[in-house]
Amino acid sequence: MRSSRTRSRISLSRVHRALLAPILAIVVIFGTAVVGLAPTASAAFNPAGIDFWVDSSMGPIKSRVFRAADGNTDRVVYALDGMRAREDLNGWEIETEVVRELTKWNINVVMPVGGQSSFYADWNAPSSFLGIKSGSGSKSGSDSGSASGSASGSSSGSGGLQVLSGGPGKSYTYKWETFLTRDLRYALRDRLGFNPNRNGIFGLSMGGSAALTLAAYYPEQFSFAGSFSGYLNISAPGMREAIRAAMIDAGGYNVDCMAAPWDAKWLRMDPFVFAPRLIENNTRLWVSAGSGRPTAADRPSFNTLTGMGLEALAQVNTRAFQVRMATLGADNITYDFPAFGIHAWNTWQDEVIRMIPDLSASIG
Repeated sequence: MRSSRTRSRISLSRVHRALLAPILAIVVIFGTAVVGLAPTASAAFNPAGIDFWVDSSMGPIKSRVFRAADGNTDRVVYALDGMRAREDLNGWEIETEVVRELTKWNINVVMPVGGQSSFYADWNAPSSFLGIKSGSGSKSGSDSGSASGSASGSSSGSGGLQVLSGGPGKSYTYKWETFLTRDLRYALRDRLGFNPNRNGIFGLSMGGSAALTLAAYYPEQFSFAGSFSGYLNISAPGMREAIRAAMIDAGGYNVDCMAAPWDAKWLRMDPFVFAPRLIENNTRLWVSAGSGRPTAADRPSFNTLTGMGLEALAQVNTRAFQVRMATLGADNITYDFPAFGIHAWNTWQDEVIRMIPDLSASIG
């Protein structure tokens, strides 16, 4: 006879599948799953930032660095981009004003540039399909003057045409985890004097999932992590195929080159699976997802409609993660589920503002 816990798990799994089915249908039909959606914007270059180049196995990678108002070097946060990360600027700089608020709180902000569809992971191989090598392309960071692809946060709908085209992570293997936790980390220490320990990290969508992953495995580097509209249960039914569709649309990438299905690496990337690490590390967490209901700022449009569906998917994933953490007795996490908010930059900007006091108290 099945135990009550087993029956509960089966029931939760059925509910989860029932909730995911219509959402995934929307995602696959529109071909823009797991993407940061917002109206296309021109690059909002902030002259307060400096270009900080660091060598890596991927070639030279640019980050944008913004100094804390009081000039300290102890308090540092990394801001991770979404699936359509560009090659010229990070989406947080292009689409939001969060850096101005963070620096006012005497926090140094590091914005890595590039990593489209990477999940900020160390991939197994360059992205390719059916063994056919993609066209040669410049390495991330080597083309600083080009946006290289659709605008951050926008939906091009042309990803399928980029499957065999060149681009970042196609002529070489993405090694973003190594870059963020070794190359960039110690370059910031050695060249700017930044504290390499007790940093914060946050991100949206793809970047939200990655922020929790990096915090889980590098607790000495990251004492705080924030996930906004992240996909925090990627081993749930249908999620891998949703991510597959997303990667094809966002630059023509193959998820199988990142991690094979159900291998240890895929499970290692799943916040639902590695949740106990975050508790053991006592990492301070801020986790949020909107309701999918548009705000007054979300004008009627195709992007708004799609953003509603995507945020609903993010909420299902995030709620599942919340249940998982609760069953483990977590007390190191703050959740925020605003009544309004779609998968869009205005949602994430507002969330950063709400998160800053917790971030400030947990780093340095």
